[in-house]
Amino acid sequence: MPNPLNNATVSRPENLKTKILQFGEGNFLRAFVDWMIDKVNEKTDFNGSVKVVQPIPKGLVDLLNKQDGLYHVQLQGMKDGEPISSIELVKCVEGGMNPYEDYKGFLELGENPDLEFIVSNTTEAGIAFDENDTDYETIPNSFPAKLTALLHHRYKHFDGASDKAPVIIPCELIDKNGDNLKKYVLQYADLWETEAAFKDWINNDITFCNTLVDRIVPGFPKDNLEEIHAEIGYDDQLVVNGEFFHLWVIEGPESIQQKLPFDKAGLNVKFVDDLSVYRTRKVRILNGLHTSMVPVGYLAGARTVKEAMDHEQVGPYLEKELFEEIIPSLDMDMSVEELESFAKDILERFENPYIKHELSAIALNSVSKYKVRVLPSLLQYHAQKGEIPKRLTFALAALIRFYKGSWEGEDTPINDGEDVVSFVQKAWESGDHSKVAQTVLSHTAFWDQDLTEIDGLNDMVTNYLQLIDEKGVNSTLSEDVQ
Repeated sequence: MPNPLNNATVSRPENLKTKILQFGEGNFLRAFVDWMIDKVNEKTDFNGSVKVVQPIPKGLVDLLNKQDGLYHVQLQGMKDGEPISSIELVKCVEGGMNPYEDYKGFLELGENPDLEFIVSNTTEAGIAFDENDTDYETIPNSFPAKLTALLHHRYKHFDGASDKAPVIIPCELIDKNGDNLKKYVLQYADLWETEAAFKDWINNDITFCNTLVDRIVPGFPKDNLEEIHAEIGYDDQLVVNGEFFHLWVIEGPESIQQKLPFDKAGLNVKFVDDLSVYRTRKVRILNGLHTSMVPVGYLAGARTVKEAMDHEQVGPYLEKELFEEIIPSLDMDMSVEELESFAKDILERFENPYIKHELSAIALNSVSKYKVRVLPSLLQYHAQKGEIPKRLTFALAALIRFYKGSWEGEDTPINDGEDVVSFVQKAWESGDHSKVAQTVLSHTAFWDQDLTEIDGLNDMVTNYLQLIDEKGVNSTLSEDVQ
C-alpha cells in the first residue's frame, strides 16, 4: 500500500521564501514552471516557493493542499533514438488557495514582502476583458480583473513602493500575452476609477513579459497510475506526465534573468529582447506540421501523431514538407542550421512512444489554424520560387476533403465553428471537385484573401481532391505528391 504524500512523509527544503504567485494549478504549470523552479532551487541559491491561486471556482487546490503541494512529474521521451523515462518529486509548491472561498485572504497575498513574480496559465480564453467585472469589492470573474484587484491591494499596502512591483510572466498560448494582460489590467484600473498613481505604478514599475512556452504535457497518467505508485512508493493523485523537451522564451530585461537564474540550473530558458522569431519558428514548424498532419494522417488511416510519423507514406511526406517547403520558406533572422536542428528535435518529439497524441485532439479549428500556421509558408514559398509547393497544397486539399464530414464510411472528427463547417459542407453538395476548390479557396472569410488569385493553386487543389477520392491518400502520396 503506497504511503500518503504530504509533509509528514516527505522531507522538503526549509526556509523557502514565497517569491512566486501562480494563477493556475493545472497540469501544464505544474509540469513546466513549478518543475523548473524546483530545479533552480536545487542548483542555485534562489530559495523560492510557489503559492498557487485557483483561477476558477472548481479546481485542484483542495487536492493540492491535501498533498501539501507535493506531487511527482513523470518525464518520458527519446534520446539518441532510445526511449528514456524519469520521475521526480516537486517540492517548491507550498500549497494553494481558492479565492472564491476566501477573497479577503486572496487579496492579502499581495501583502507578501517577498513576492517577486506572478505567473499564470488560465487557458487561451483566460486573458480577456469581462465588462461585468465592475468593481473589486467582491471577487471578479476574469483573471485580469482578479490580478488588478490583487495589484491594487499590494500597491496600497506598500504605498506604491517601486521595489514591490512584481514581474508578471503569463504562459497563456496567445501572441503578446504580456502586452494583452497589461492592457486589460489598465482597463480595469480605469473602469474601477483607481487613482492615477496606481496606473503609473503599473506602467512604470511592473514588468509584463511576453512569453513563448513549449512542452507537451498529456497530464494525469491514469492508465498506469498503479505502476507509478509502486515505483515512487506514494499515493500521488496529482502526478503529471510530460515530455523531456522544454522551451521557455521570455521577452524582458536582463535583470529578470539575474533574479531567475534558469541558466545556472541548465534549463532551456531564453531571455530575449524580441521573441517574435521564436514564435514564428514554432508556429510555422511545429504547429504547421501538426496542422498538415491532421487531415493527411487521418485520411491515410493514422489516429495519433506517432502513427502518422510511422506511416509508410505520411511520415516521409511530412519530413519532406518540413525540410523542402516549410524551412526554405522561412525568411527570418535565424540560420538554416538552427532551423533544421529545431526541426529534427520536433520530429524526435513526434516519435515519442510514451505520448499518445490523438489527431482528433489537434483538429480543433483546423481551417483558422491552416491560415495562421501553414498558409504563410505556402505563400512565401510561392513568392520566393514562383511555384506552388505541392506538399503544403496537398495538406490544404486534404483539409477540404476532411471537412466534407466522412471518409470511408466513418465521420471525420471535425471540431470547428458551425459557420465554417456548414460552408465547406455546402460547397461539397455540388459534387464537383473544381467547384468545391473554387468556392473554398475564394472564401476570404477563411483566408483574409482570395486564394484563387494565386496562379495554379486552384488547379492543384482541384487535382488533389480528385486524386484523393479516386485513389485514396496513400496512393496519391506515393505516386503524385512525393
